[in-house]
Amino acid sequence: MTDILDGVRVLEVAEHTFVPAASAILAEWGAEVVKIEHVERGDAMRGLASSGTVSLGGGAHVLLEHSNRGKQSLGLDLTAEAGLDILYRLAATSDVFLTNKLPSIRKKLRIDLDAIQAHSPDIIYVCGGGQGEKGPDRDKGSYDSLAYWARSSVAAALTPEEADEVVGPPGPAFGDSIGAMTIAGGIMGALFHRERTGEATTVDVSLLGVGMWSMGATIAMSLQHQTPWRGRPKDMPIRNPLSNIYRTKDGRFIFLTCLQAGKYWAETCAVVGRPELADDERFADAGAIAENAAAGVELLVEAFAERTLAEWRLALEDFSGQWAVVQDTLEAAADPQAVANGYVQHYESADGHPFTLVSPPVQFGGQPATPRRAPDFNEHGDDILQRILGLDYDQIVELKLQNVIP
Repeated sequence: MTDILDGVRVLEVAEHTFVPAASAILAEWGAEVVKIEHVERGDAMRGLASSGTVSLGGGAHVLLEHSNRGKQSLGLDLTAEAGLDILYRLAATSDVFLTNKLPSIRKKLRIDLDAIQAHSPDIIYVCGGGQGEKGPDRDKGSYDSLAYWARSSVAAALTPEEADEVVGPPGPAFGDSIGAMTIAGGIMGALFHRERTGEATTVDVSLLGVGMWSMGATIAMSLQHQTPWRGRPKDMPIRNPLSNIYRTKDGRFIFLTCLQAGKYWAETCAVVGRPELADDERFADAGAIAENAAAGVELLVEAFAERTLAEWRLALEDFSGQWAVVQDTLEAAADPQAVANGYVQHYESADGHPFTLVSPPVQFGGQPATPRRAPDFNEHGDDILQRILGLDYDQIVELKLQNVIP
């Protein structure tokens, strides 16, 4: 049973990735998500491919699909009284209202907390933004590259001290996707609270807050020592040769993280073809290994350089220590563990183009979420108005003539 949110309706007024990706997760968990889009252009994400902002190639708009899978689309003019009335009526039937509009915009559009709860007192009101709902920058827009990556200290922590340039995010929507999972978890908690107490609460998640939580343990250590955490300098000494990255003969990398060096040293020596090192006094125990870590690293560098990655996969297959291959995105998607656990799923766009997406990382009942595609713009407009609000054909036609709906 993967559709654990069957019967829950989410009303979304949001664009781009951070907040929409949260309701996409809920949709793949079975929630009915009604996405309100700009009456003329739709979600701004729809225009990225045609505007030249991103290069997507042919076929499906996978960035749009990533953050809008499983939803129903309704184009609606929220600046018109009739459009706002439709939104309020939809809110009255919904469990969750989700938005990423800035506080001033929410007030201007009359979709702020008081306005929505006036028409739906029991609704859970959810905001996702750049810097949080309080403070001097509450009404300033942002992106994950700014609030999550740069401002939260993630970028600085990953940038070596001697570097001339700051390390950038590893790919599109990196912080957005992590933040979306956080929003989805917050909504689940709010739904549970309402189920138990009958009280509807608000949920507030910011990219800055998520980024700082990602760095939480690191920030705690920095505060304790009053020293900023920076990327490790190249000449920083290593205390554990079994917690290091090694280059293979064919230029690939293997990451060892055996934190108990004394426990795994002898086995490592046997696996890498250096069994004599197990009896070397320099590595007699964990303390000795730490004191002679530089020598240990040098020996392991030589050993790992003697075989290809394919050879090392075989050699390390039964190794009881902890290790991983440093994989690229295509390798991660094809990883036997990712495939076996359904971490990637196959989809098909509205116009029949096949594509693959990463599935939400939380599974229920031992099964991955059911793949659901993103909607075309206003694909479900008439159906939403008829099925949920009970509007008839003539009423819908009149709204179209008024340009309230497409």
